[in-house]
Amino acid sequence: MDPAPKQTNTSDPQAEADLSERQEADLQEGRDYYVENGLLVFTAAFLRRRGYCCESGCRHCPFHENSEGIKQKSSQ
Repeated sequence: MDPAPKQTNTSDPQAEADLSERQEADLQEGRDYYVENGLLVFTAAFLRRRGYCCESGCRHCPFHENSEGIKQKSSQ
């Protein structure tokens, strides 16, 4: 029987840095982001795959739309 898969400890700064580097290496321009005025703009498809709202007011954030369809930060 195979041992249980190793889980990433998100409280470990090195593990978080390693995960971030792997995710950045997998980004594809056009699919995950585009460049506008020298800034990376993430696509809704990428943000959806990421799976959570970072509360930074991303232009294409698929999370936290109000009744008019305007994206807004959640109040916490």
